[in-house]
Amino acid sequence: MDAFTVLDLLDLDLIEHDALELKCIAGRPGLSREITVPDLNRPGLALAGFFDKFAYQRIQVFGRGETAFLDRLHYENSEDAIREMFTYQIPCCVFSHGLTPHEEFIQTAEKAGVPILQTSLATADFSSRVIRALDSVFAPRHVVHAGLVEVFGIGIMIMGESGVGKSETALELIERGHRLICDDAVEIRCVSGNILMGSAFNKVTSHHMEIRGLGIINVAHLFGVGAIRDKKQIQMVVHLENWDTSKAYDRLGSGDEKEDILGVHVPCLYVPVKPGRNNAILIEVAAMVERLKKMGYHSAKEFDQNVLDWLESENARALYFQKEDKF
Repeated sequence: MDAFTVLDLLDLDLIEHDALELKCIAGRPGLSREITVPDLNRPGLALAGFFDKFAYQRIQVFGRGETAFLDRLHYENSEDAIREMFTYQIPCCVFSHGLTPHEEFIQTAEKAGVPILQTSLATADFSSRVIRALDSVFAPRHVVHAGLVEVFGIGIMIMGESGVGKSETALELIERGHRLICDDAVEIRCVSGNILMGSAFNKVTSHHMEIRGLGIINVAHLFGVGAIRDKKQIQMVVHLENWDTSKAYDRLGSGDEKEDILGVHVPCLYVPVKPGRNNAILIEVAAMVERLKKMGYHSAKEFDQNVLDWLESENARALYFQKEDKF
């Protein structure tokens, strides 16, 4: 990924419960500093003069305790530790609760070229939000040629060769009341090591679809804002492919095939396409089946068990009658 700077952190388009509410109050020339570690540090030990294992690469967060200690150091005219702290390549300092450091601290930071940021959020709230945002920024990512829709709450990525009908299938799902995340190019991010989040690779063309014979359509304008989402967890992959008579397709649903995407195994289905098959209905049923599996119900396994129980009962009955015939 490209270098992620402090200015990029300020420019993150986060809303509601994800908003960081950051603003720069000093050290603007240092906004080009790069953030290389998706984590935070509370510099209490550093302010006390202990710099062993100082995590200077992280964003330095100053809460009420650290700010009160800064005021005490300023009152006692003992700011050597502060000056030493700024000899390290700190990306930025963030003051929570809307707190503002004293002027000497700001001057020392500006001399070192370190930006000072301020947020109105509480320290714990800001920490959880910024770590969540940095996890997304630094997450491994991959772009695939596919469409992503939400069907009955399940994020389904529709894949297949060009012209197989991915966009037409997604359009029918939207018309049936489901939601589009993106069409044609999906950017996948692996968040927290085991969650795949999908969104549009190009934000300008997101929520637009190219339908052969119709051209480019705006889904939000045609079907309303209820028919779109910005991102969604990928919980299933459906491959659309032209019907191959030489290939044996799963007819029982007991295979539980998985696909590896960025190290995460996702349930995978291969749906053969030919005239007369309604792909949208098949994907709807697949989504409902996946929801049942997440609730602990597996219809194919239950069917197998019922068949085994029936066979065992038939064999037991046959053995019983054979014994009766001998007497």
